[in-house]
Amino acid sequence: MEKQNSKFRWIVFASVLFTYLLMASQRTAPGLITDQVMRDFNVTASTIGLLTSIQFFVYTGLQIPMGILADRYGPNFFLIIGAILTGLGTIIYSLGTHEFVLFFARMLTGTGDATIWVNMVLILGQWFKVKEFVRLIGLAGMTGSLGFLLATVPFSAWIDLLGWRGAFFSAGLVLCLCGILLYFVLIKKPKKILLNDSVSASKEIQREKTWGILRRIFSNRQAWALFLCHFGVVGAYVGFIGSWAVPYGMDVYGMTRSEVSQLIMIGLIGALIGAPLTSWISARLETIKKPYVIVHIIILLSWAVFLLFKGNPPSGILIVLFFIIGYGYGASALTFAVVRQSFPLKESGIVSGFANTGGFLSAVLLPSIFGIVLDQFETITGSIGNGYYYGFYTPVIFSIIGLMGVLSIKENYLQKNEIMR
Repeated sequence: MEKQNSKFRWIVFASVLFTYLLMASQRTAPGLITDQVMRDFNVTASTIGLLTSIQFFVYTGLQIPMGILADRYGPNFFLIIGAILTGLGTIIYSLGTHEFVLFFARMLTGTGDATIWVNMVLILGQWFKVKEFVRLIGLAGMTGSLGFLLATVPFSAWIDLLGWRGAFFSAGLVLCLCGILLYFVLIKKPKKILLNDSVSASKEIQREKTWGILRRIFSNRQAWALFLCHFGVVGAYVGFIGSWAVPYGMDVYGMTRSEVSQLIMIGLIGALIGAPLTSWISARLETIKKPYVIVHIIILLSWAVFLLFKGNPPSGILIVLFFIIGYGYGASALTFAVVRQSFPLKESGIVSGFANTGGFLSAVLLPSIFGIVLDQFETITGSIGNGYYYGFYTPVIFSIIGLMGVLSIKENYLQKNEIMR
C-alpha cells in the first residue's frame, strides 16, 4: 500500500508514540503524591487504593469494547479523543478540591487511557509493513516503559518545582495539544488514504457479527491463557508502582520521595530492557512460550523474596528485585506476539483488548487489596509497617495465576518465514 512506503509514516510513528509516552506517564504519576493527597484531602490508605484502582478499573472495562470499535470503525478517531480525555482528566485532577473530584478525574483519565494501546497497535499495522511492524512493536512497548520512567525522577522534579497541582495541570495541557496534533497527522493530512482503508476494513470485519466474535473469543482457551498470563505479570507491577511503591520506600526504608523515585526508575530501566531483549531471545529461539514461562517463574520468585525477608529485604537486594520485576513487565509484550501468532488480523483488536483486560484487572485489584491490608494493620497496631509484608502476598498470588496462564498457552514453534509473514 502507498502509505506503507511513504516517509510520512515516520511522522505518524513519532506522533503516536510521543502521545503514548505522555499518556503512560499519567498511569503511575499520581503514585508520587500519595502521601500529599492523603494529607491534603485527609483520606485513608483504602481511599487512595480505590482512587488508584478506579482509573485501571475504567481502563480495564473498556478494553474489549475498544477492541471491537477499533476493529470495526478504525483506530484514528478513538486515539485522538483518548488523548484529549486523558489531558482533561489530568487537568481536572490538578484542580480538584474534593476527593469526589479526584475520582471523577481519574475515571476520565482512565477512559482516555483505554484508547491508547489497541488503537496504537492497529495504526502501526496500517502504516507499516509486517516486517517493520514486528520490529517497531518492541519500540512501542519500550515507549510505555519510558512513560513510566518519565513519571519518576523527572516528574518528581517537576512537582518540586511547580507543586503537584501545577505539574499535573501542565501535563494535562500538553496531552490536549497532542490530541490536536494527532488530528492533523492521522486524519487531516492523509485523509484520502485513510478513508479508503477504513471503508475496506469495515466491510471485511462486518462479515461476522460482533456477538459471534465475542462468543468465539470468550470460549477460546488460548484467549483465556493470554488473559491470565497478562494478569500475572502486568498488574502486580503497574498496580504496585502506581500506588504503594513510594509510601513503601518512605515508610519501611525511610527514603525521601526522590530516592524512591530513583528506585522505581531502576525497575523501569529493567522494563526498557525487557521488551526488546526478550523479543530478540524469542525470535532467536523461534519460540515465544519458553522464554515467557521463564520470565513468569523469575517474577514469581522475585515477589516471593519480599515475603522471605518479611517485607524488608536488604537495600541491595531491593534494587535487584525492582529491576527484575520491571524486566518482567517489559517482557509482557510477548503476550501480543502470541496474539498475532494465534488469531487472524481482523480479530487482533478485540483479542488484544481481551488480553490487556487481564493485565489491568490485576492493576485494579492490587492497590485496593494492598490499601485494605495496610488500613487493617494501622487500626490494630497503630503502624502500617508490618502491613506491607502481608500486602506482598497479593502480587505473589497474582504471579502464580500468571504462571498458570502462560503454561496453558498453545504454541506452534515459529519458523523464520512465519515471523515475517
